Amino acid sequence: MTAERVALITGASSGFGLLTCVTLAGRGWRVLATMRDPARREKLDAAASAAGVAERIEVHALDVTNAEQIAALVDVVAVRSLRVDAVINNAGFALAGFAEDTTDAELRRQFETNFFGATAVTRAFLPLLRRQRSGHIVMISSVSGRMGFPGLGSYAASKFALEAWTETLRMEVESLGIEVVLIEPGAFETDIWGRNAIVSEGTMDAKSPNAERIARWRKRFENPKVRPDAQEVANAIARVLDDPKPKLRYVFGPDAKMGLRMRRWLPWSIYERMVIKGSGIDG
Repeated sequence: MTAERVALITGASSGFGLLTCVTLAGRGWRVLATMRDPARREKLDAAASAAGVAERIEVHALDVTNAEQIAALVDVVAVRSLRVDAVINNAGFALAGFAEDTTDAELRRQFETNFFGATAVTRAFLPLLRRQRSGHIVMISSVSGRMGFPGLGSYAASKFALEAWTETLRMEVESLGIEVVLIEPGAFETDIWGRNAIVSEGTMDAKSPNAERIARWRKRFENPKVRPDAQEVANAIARVLDDPKPKLRYVFGPDAKMGLRMRRWLPWSIYERMVIKGSGIDG
């Protein structure tokens, strides 16, 4: 009889995290769904109940910036002698704002969650994966981890850092039976661009020297667009976990694929002008 596979997922209260929890549970996984505030579990509970998989998902409190909570979750897994076949680092948020208007504190908060949180959770569970000599580590990165965009420099920087760290980790654990993967979505229909989005205070300040540019940027950025269904990414993550030898990077979304092609094929001067024009910052 095949042992039950167990997946740990951070940021499970919405978006890719929520959908991946339900998708994996529907495929027979035991899911340890973690979120900073378990009081926000209603959407996950409703989706799990609707899919008939509620009994396969258990919710745990985890703020990925809290070392004590990470250690406590490792202890829970150890006490129950659970395997962990997949660690999916999804928790994150997007900080929008021009570099000139972003404070040190705001930039550090962006990195604490998107980079340091993901790496801390990964390092906490690596000893278990090493002992098992198996398991997948999946980082939910972004196409912004490979290309910058005006107004999203802080977010891109955190994802660039995560990409470099993950690429290196993959080489370090390749001989240990541990697979490491980067998921790079473009803009999908998730809360990261809505309720979970944070705009730097300086960007919101009418006294900013960039006030007119910011107004144009916000108009372009906040313009409602039809974005692809995030379920596409959740389904892909499930397929990656079934692959004993996955690739390092998987790109999703027409905007992400087109952006990377343009960056690769066009001269930088032309590509740069197109991105600036697309951002709307200079009219």
